Amino acid sequence: MNCPACNASMVAFAVPMRYREHVPEQSDHAALCPECLTLTAANGVDVSEEPRFDRISSAFPTTEAAAVPLALAVGLLDSLALHRSALEELLVDAESAGVDPLLVLDRLHAQGGVQPVFDLERRRHQLQQLLD
Repeated sequence: MNCPACNASMVAFAVPMRYREHVPEQSDHAALCPECLTLTAANGVDVSEEPRFDRISSAFPTTEAAAVPLALAVGLLDSLALHRSALEELLVDAESAGVDPLLVLDRLHAQGGVQPVFDLERRRHQLQQLLD
């Protein structure tokens, strides 16, 4: 599946029922672009293989319990105002699974090659204030 925003190959993954309300179209599958961090529904995409979250960043967690909520949260960073409660829930779940989401965002920003439509460094600072 290619990204509708930048045409890069996306990372598709299954979304557990508890997180589907945070996915476009409340889909049971989502995809995150490793280049522009666009999140889309991945209806009809075969996700039978293990998702390659390491394509987003080598710092990205690989376990479903941590990777899925973090991937969804990263995909929702385009608008903190619209997605505030979802981000709080998803980031707390990622933390509960043993991941420091702010550290992952730092590494994602530092690695380069990622060009989201939003300022990743600024969003990271805003998320820190949100979580404090």
